[in-house]
Amino acid sequence: MSDFFDVAVIGAGAAGMMCAAVAGQRGLRVVLIDHAAKLAEKIRISGGGRCNFTNVGTGPANFLSENPHFCRSALAGYTPRDFLGLVRSHRIAWHEKHRGQLFCDESSEAIIDMLRAECGQGAVAWRMPCEVREIARGDAGYALRTSLGQLHAAKLAIATGGMAIPQLGATDFGLKVARQFGLKVVEPRPALVPLTFDAAQWQPFAELSGAALEVDLQTGQGKAGGRFLEDLLFTHRGLSGPAILQISSYWNPGQPIEIDLAPERDMAEALLALKPGSRQQLQTVLSELWPRRLAETWLRVAGVGAGAKLADLPDKALRALAERIHRWRLVPTGTAGYKKAEVMRGGVDTRGLDQKSMQARAVPGLHFIGEAVDVTGWLGGYNFQWAWASGVACGRAL
Repeated sequence: MSDFFDVAVIGAGAAGMMCAAVAGQRGLRVVLIDHAAKLAEKIRISGGGRCNFTNVGTGPANFLSENPHFCRSALAGYTPRDFLGLVRSHRIAWHEKHRGQLFCDESSEAIIDMLRAECGQGAVAWRMPCEVREIARGDAGYALRTSLGQLHAAKLAIATGGMAIPQLGATDFGLKVARQFGLKVVEPRPALVPLTFDAAQWQPFAELSGAALEVDLQTGQGKAGGRFLEDLLFTHRGLSGPAILQISSYWNPGQPIEIDLAPERDMAEALLALKPGSRQQLQTVLSELWPRRLAETWLRVAGVGAGAKLADLPDKALRALAERIHRWRLVPTGTAGYKKAEVMRGGVDTRGLDQKSMQARAVPGLHFIGEAVDVTGWLGGYNFQWAWASGVACGRAL
């Protein structure tokens, strides 16, 4: 026996549940399908378990895409204020951290429960865990052969996300469906991910694992480049922390990254001003700026003795050291991969989608939303806002 629905949504994550809830509450008969045994694991672990569910400053400039204007319509149609209204209606306590990031006061489970309840209000049918093994398109819509039997739906929304965190069940299912129906795919890669370095090159800094400081970091040029003022974290294998996660979305293999370890300061001016008559060690001066072990390692790598005093160093040497501090250039060998990435960059080429409905222009009734498409947000709640906005846009158009 086959079940017949107006809409089948594949993927019960943030975008999928949002889309299913909106479509169901419009009176459509909706089925929500997911291969996982546990619901919305990426929501559950996000924000340290408290879900950074949006960012009040969300705008098109916070997203990367080969078609940068595509996200405008959906983001304008469903804003952070709109989602916050939904959160409040479910009496979920929340708070704002720095740079507009909003988190649950308690557990991210509250957001999952809210989305499940919204689907309930729309009488959404669930098939979970359920593997979709084949999709075929006919005159009446889409036939889905699944591990729980045959389903038919007039319209189909793909919300299966990207390949980040495969240990939680992430796959390239959405990209395979796009290719099956002739849609182009922007080459996917890990994003919001730690960067790694050659082991020999990184060896002097490996001992700094755990050290952190605020930096100004950039890579690339012009519109293709990125620049962020964020915290940097040293690890055994390379660099991580918000600064690196942000810049990783802009970094291309073989490209250098440039780090200012003393942003908003003129180190040459500061060091030269302290020099006259000073018996201070350079290490002591830098330890007031950075963690002490970073100051020690930095000077050792720079070839400056641990006990070097400011007064004993030529002005030229101090200027050269300051230049290195402001422009530390490194070439990563790669990223930590999808296992450590928060999202996938790339995905279904949005030039083949309608920006208001998320529908494939060449395949009526086939929609793609959320992380599966080539719209990638910054760190800090932006990717969730894209999930909500693209899900609502699709749910309203189905």
